[in-house]
Amino acid sequence: MLNAAESDSFASHWAAGWNNRDLDAVLAHFAEDCTFTSPVASQILGGDGVVRGKAALRDYWTIGLDRIPDLHFEVLGVYTGVDTLVIRYRNQRGNEVSEVLIFGPDGRVVAGHGTYGASGNPAGAR
Repeated sequence: MLNAAESDSFASHWAAGWNNRDLDAVLAHFAEDCTFTSPVASQILGGDGVVRGKAALRDYWTIGLDRIPDLHFEVLGVYTGVDTLVIRYRNQRGNEVSEVLIFGPDGRVVAGHGTYGASGNPAGAR
C-alpha cells in the first residue's frame, strides 16, 4: 500500500516521464499483463478502448505521443487509496484528467484507467 509521500513521489515521476516523452520511465511502473482503459485509446486505436498487456500499452502510447506532439501534464492532485492511486492533472489543452492506477502485490500497476470530462477530443490527438 502506498503512503502519501510515496504517492506524491510516484505522481511526480509519472508526470516527468510523460513530459520528457520517456515511455520507458512510465512503463517501468506497469506489470507485463496490465490492462489500461481510456476513451482516447478507443479514439486512436478503435475498438472498446481497452489495451491489454504492457507491449500493447507501449504501442498505444507511442502512437499517442506521435499524435500529440505538445503533450504536457501538470499534476493538480494526488489521491491515495488501498492499492489505488488517482493522479488528477491538467493536460496541454487545459483539460482536467484523472488517471486511476491499481497496484498489484509486487507494487506494479496491474490496471489503469484514463478518465476525462465531456469533450469530443480530450487529449488533443490528431
